[in-house]
Amino acid sequence: MIKSSIFLSLLFSSALAFAPVFPTIGNVAKPLKMMHMSSSTEDHNQEEEGASLPDRRQLFDKTTAALFSVSAFGIVSSFPSVSFADDGSVKVVVAGATGQTGRRILERLASKGSISVIGGVRNVEKAAASLSESSTVVRGAMVQQVASVDTSAVTLAHLDVVKDTVDELAKTMEGAQSLVIATGFVPGNPLKMSAAAHEVDNVGTVKLVDAAKKAGVKKIVMVSSILTNARNWGQENSPGFKVTNAFGNVLDEKIVAENYLRASGIDYTIVRPGGLKAKPPTGALKISAEDTLNSGEISRDLVADVCVASLTDPKASNKVLEIIEDNGTPPKVFNGLNM
Repeated sequence: MIKSSIFLSLLFSSALAFAPVFPTIGNVAKPLKMMHMSSSTEDHNQEEEGASLPDRRQLFDKTTAALFSVSAFGIVSSFPSVSFADDGSVKVVVAGATGQTGRRILERLASKGSISVIGGVRNVEKAAASLSESSTVVRGAMVQQVASVDTSAVTLAHLDVVKDTVDELAKTMEGAQSLVIATGFVPGNPLKMSAAAHEVDNVGTVKLVDAAKKAGVKKIVMVSSILTNARNWGQENSPGFKVTNAFGNVLDEKIVAENYLRASGIDYTIVRPGGLKAKPPTGALKISAEDTLNSGEISRDLVADVCVASLTDPKASNKVLEIIEDNGTPPKVFNGLNM
């Protein structure tokens, strides 16, 4: 029994290097704007050579870097600067707003000031507390600092992908043009992980897509994970897939929801990050075509940047973006988007 517990603990710690988005809850409280729903609607100079002809290899490298890389704190430079409407008429719902990636997306959207931002959460009061103050979260063998979020421009609304019906979810999304799905099951009891992953990352996400369609949402950005489709491109034996999928077969559940979104008829962007880091980025952003990355890590900050940019950029329309950071060892794939 002890040996089994040690094994599970080590497995959980190792999985964090490849893990998909697992929301975490913080603590304490601060006043912010909230939406209380009824019980039916609650809870990422060319040097000249010789005469003046540029070196083609250098030109290619620099052009590629300019198109597909960003500084540690920038937004995807392959995305043009597209803004939301300035009249406040645009409404965006973030499902999973208290998760470590969801809270970053929420804050970036709220800072724009020209849109209506709805944070979809299971419990409004607890979310108000967890978002408004920093906290320390223990995940496996790692201790992570979760920063507070300025939620003064955010409305919190009940949204529970497990318990709510499609109609209830649609009610929360009423009037929204866009939805960001940043939900993900939280590993816990080993005997219940498969059921939890199925409920949240498969059935719950499918319900969100149906609800968005019912509510008239025009754009969905979904945060998923690299290797979600590993079985279909010969990567089912890769370490990243084996370790991550050991937690409730979560990647097998995610691919069902991904495919459902792609067949929904709604404009989508599926963002597949590598292993998620809570710390700020230390390398340039690398974007690759779907089913090409089987390793790598990325800061949640960059994931949030890509998600926000994807809401308005036509280049991200109906695309799957796989993203990691380049920390000096470029991935063995083409560095760029296959548009």
